[in-house]
Amino acid sequence: MSADGLPAGSVGALHDAGRIFARYHLRSAFRIRVHGRERMPATGPVLVIANHSSMIEPQLIFGMLPRRSAFLVKAEMFTGIVGKFFLAIGQIPLKRGEIDRKPLLTAVGVLKDGGVVGIFPEGTRGAGDVGAAERGAAWLVRASGATVLPVATRGTRKPADGKRRFRPRVDILVGEPFTPKVGPGKTGLDQGTEELRGELAALVKTLDDWRSENGFGSP
Repeated sequence: MSADGLPAGSVGALHDAGRIFARYHLRSAFRIRVHGRERMPATGPVLVIANHSSMIEPQLIFGMLPRRSAFLVKAEMFTGIVGKFFLAIGQIPLKRGEIDRKPLLTAVGVLKDGGVVGIFPEGTRGAGDVGAAERGAAWLVRASGATVLPVATRGTRKPADGKRRFRPRVDILVGEPFTPKVGPGKTGLDQGTEELRGELAALVKTLDDWRSENGFGSP
């Protein structure tokens, strides 16, 4: 590891600057509220799993976390200067729809070094209700023994009419950390994936219900 808790080749100071930028630059466009940030374990390997319904969640969660984190990001984002920047701040390119263990092994290295890795189990943007999940998160848990921290985000999607309201309310809910036991083989991986999916989906529903009760609108 070239920087504490980050993949080789990362620049710690640049990573920290990126976190500060991500934490504050969207506040002019959104009213952001974070609930349960204190639930993030202060030390040790943590795998953050989060729902994904827009391009905004990765930035919000990256900036919100109180620790350095390496997120698995679609490889298409790693082009030109932007791609070099992502690599410098410790983000990990992941090719979607392909069997590629290199990024997963890089993530395992971060976790075994006691760091934090973030992943969106749904694999792509959608409704963000975690109706389905890919196996990568469960594989990482099995390979590293990391604690899992679920994070739900709502309020980032544009309304059905495509017109975003002025400074809409965005809520980020950090769930309780847990350490699932992912068994061997494909069966263990499938069962572990369903456990992670269920925990994250339940957290998203909890946030949806709370937003509805408090009049903060749709996802």
